[in-house]
Formats: sequence, structure tokens, C-alpha cells
Amino acid sequence: MATAKKNNQLVELLINIVIPSLILMKLSSAQHLGPLHALLLALVFPLVYGVVDLIRQRKLNFIPILGLVSIMLTGGIGLLQLSTEWLAVKEAAIPGLIGIAIVVSTRTRYPLIRSVLYNPSIIDVDKVHQQLAQRGNVAAFDARLQTATYLLSTTFFFSSVTHYFLTKWLVTSPTGSEAFNEQLGRLTLLSYPMIALPSLLMMMAVLYYISRGMRELAGLGFSDALHDDK
Repeated sequence: MATAKKNNQLVELLINIVIPSLILMKLSSAQHLGPLHALLLALVFPLVYGVVDLIRQRKLNFIPILGLVSIMLTGGIGLLQLSTEWLAVKEAAIPGLIGIAIVVSTRTRYPLIRSVLYNPSIIDVDKVHQQLAQRGNVAAFDARLQTATYLLSTTFFFSSVTHYFLTKWLVTSPTGSEAFNEQLGRLTLLSYPMIALPSLLMMMAVLYYISRGMRELAGLGFSDALHDDK
């Protein structure tokens, strides 16, 4: 089974984080683009990239769509010059909604853990299931996936809380101002090392928990469970 084409992480980082942040911080003055045009230009990069990526993947996924909604909400808050409190609420709401969706999905036929970490496009789930069935450990592994789901949701709840307080700390100027754009750009830059990286480490810990379950219950190391594209 062929895996989906992976995105270049450096390109993603540049388009979604670095370039918009630099535009907001360096081009928001009246001598350059001004606050409004700088905000619009900064939002164009991640918005276009997100839309193109959705079209390229040829399928609708909950989390990327929520990311696009987040970008549009940021633009709406800035253009309508709403209170910065709304920006903090939005920053907290997006990862919070993902965390809630992950928990709720355990009650459906399509738990999000299977698309976020235990992904059939990467892991040969049929092979894992076959080994689990032979050993009589299907129920035990399902219970481990259930626990992993709750652990995964905590990473998004952690992100939600930290996003809120980081936004309240960094963004204090009125929306629509040059200072607001500069602070928004600083928030975009700092949210990566201060929030995204810790969240990524937490997700890697959950992935290790799943991997250990495959080794203990299915007798498969993580590399053995991956799809063989040869």
C-alpha cells in the first residue's frame, strides 16, 4: 500500500510560521504595507498552502480544515478589530476542539487516534491485527489504543491552555494597529518552540506507548509494523 506524499517540513515551517511572522513584524508600519495589508499578506501564505494541500491530498481531514478555519478567524479578528481576548480564546479553542474531538471519536467507528498516530497509510494495521489475533491479544491492544487516545487528547488540551496564556502575555495592543501585528508575528514565532515542540514530544511519547504495545502484544517492532513499499 502506497503512502501519501509527505510534505516538506522545512517548506511548511517557512510558509506557515517564518514568512507570515516576518511580514507582520517587519512590514506593518505605515512606511511599508501598513497593518491591514500586512495582516492580509501574512494570512495568504498559510491559507493558500492549506487549501492546496487539501486539494493535493484529495480527501477532507478534520484537523487541516480546522487549521484553515483558525487562519480565517485570525483574519476576521484583525479585520473587524475585535478585542484581543477573542484572539486568545480562538488560539485556545482550536487545539481544545481537536482534543475534544479525539475523545468523542472513541464512541464512533472512526477514532481519530487511527488517523493521527495509528495511521493505516503508515502502519500495516492488517499485519498488526493478524498477529494480535493469532496471540489472542486484540482486545488488549484495543484497550491500549483507548488509553493512547486519552493521552493524545491531553497533548491538545495542554496546547489549548498554553496557547491562551501565551497569547494573553504577548498580544496586548489593539487589533488593527502596527503593534498588534508585530505582537501577532512574535506569537506565531514563539508558539512553535514554546508550544508545538513540547506537544510534539508528548505525541512521540504516546506513539512510543503504542509501539511498545505492538511489540508486547503482537510481537512486532515498530519498523516491522510499517508498510513495506518494496
